[in-house]
Amino acid sequence: MEAIQGFTQTILSMQWSDYLDIIVVAFIIYKLLPLLRTPHIMRLARTVVLLVLVAWATDVMHLYTLNWLLSQLLAIGLLAFVVLFQPELRRMLDHLGSVRLPDFLGGSKPVQEMETVITQTVRACEIMSRDKVGALIVFAREQHLSEYYKTGTQIDAQVSDPLLRNIFFHNSPLHDGALIIREGRIAYAGCVMPLSKNPNLPKELGTRHHAAVGTSEVSDAVVVVVSEETGAISVAVGGMLKRHLAPQTLDKLLHNELVPGQKEENQGNLLERMRDKLTRKGKEDDANEKE
Repeated sequence: MEAIQGFTQTILSMQWSDYLDIIVVAFIIYKLLPLLRTPHIMRLARTVVLLVLVAWATDVMHLYTLNWLLSQLLAIGLLAFVVLFQPELRRMLDHLGSVRLPDFLGGSKPVQEMETVITQTVRACEIMSRDKVGALIVFAREQHLSEYYKTGTQIDAQVSDPLLRNIFFHNSPLHDGALIIREGRIAYAGCVMPLSKNPNLPKELGTRHHAAVGTSEVSDAVVVVVSEETGAISVAVGGMLKRHLAPQTLDKLLHNELVPGQKEENQGNLLERMRDKLTRKGKEDDANEKE
């Protein structure tokens, strides 16, 4: 009871500047979290949480030696974090240096524009899959992947089916690299992306698939890859590779990942249709009873 009263008094004694301070800090943390949302960082976070819980348990059970060892391990954890995750931290700082204020405040491409981008991409992948033309298309999201731009050629063009297929045409000088789509436009092509070191990937996968998985491991990007050998379409997200996708499945997956608000809108429309259907059915039943 005393704790609740103390908390209430603290809240009542706060000034408007304290509330503004909390809101600004919460907003900054909310915007920075996606930059750290990679499989490596998430595994580290789970490990740190586990170590903190174990350290707390050893303190409660008076296991002093083990508690001291864990305390020393946590004390040097910050230095180990900087050393082990230097590439991720460098990417985050690089992204913060290139981010624009409208993007940071939540600005994004209109849904209709992303619809066109997805439609053109799916159409191009369907044709390239049929003709067995290899392709690697990276959709950058919160992390702009600007550190990989210098390995490619700047394009800055609208996404279209013919342009995508021309870039990945066999004799094109850019067909071997990755194409990066940022903010609804083709930013760079012919980029060299990081390869995955996951030993569990199937042995038959080539460099494009390893680059797709590797890119999704170190960033929040959505990566589409078309196999040059089989024509199979795959998508890598969060270090996971979804293989042998039909064009319709690719379209649905890209919509779910790149236009998340549309999914909620579709669910709302579905509920409205179900409600209208039930209403009509109810009216028909009432009419039948009157007859």
